Amino acid sequence: MPRLDHTIVQSTDRFASARFLADLLGVPEPKSFGPFAALKLDNGVALDYAEHLGGGGEFVPTHYAFLVTEEEFDAIMGRIQTRELPYWADPMHNKPQQINTLDGGRGVYINDPDGHNMEFMTRTYSDELLASM
Repeated sequence: MPRLDHTIVQSTDRFASARFLADLLGVPEPKSFGPFAALKLDNGVALDYAEHLGGGGEFVPTHYAFLVTEEEFDAIMGRIQTRELPYWADPMHNKPQQINTLDGGRGVYINDPDGHNMEFMTRTYSDELLASM
């Protein structure tokens, strides 16, 4: 079965953005890999942060979702609150300083330094929930 190996994350400062996420997740520092700051995750997927790949200019912030354990979620929320980062219960950022409890799990959204919408969730959303949205 195919699996995602890596994806490129556009950034204005590849190491600052990669370190921001590494710090929240509690994972090792990103490594330099050519023009990238490569952030390896436990499942083998890498986020390769690049500064304006393809000639520069602006980029559109995107969404990245991370499935974490309950313990990891608690640690991430602790880091978010210690840093006094704004967070939301929803991807549209209509419910500030709240978490969601969709499908019996917990979820939260934050923006990284480049405006990418980072989601941390403890349960993958069910087909039933997705169909109701």
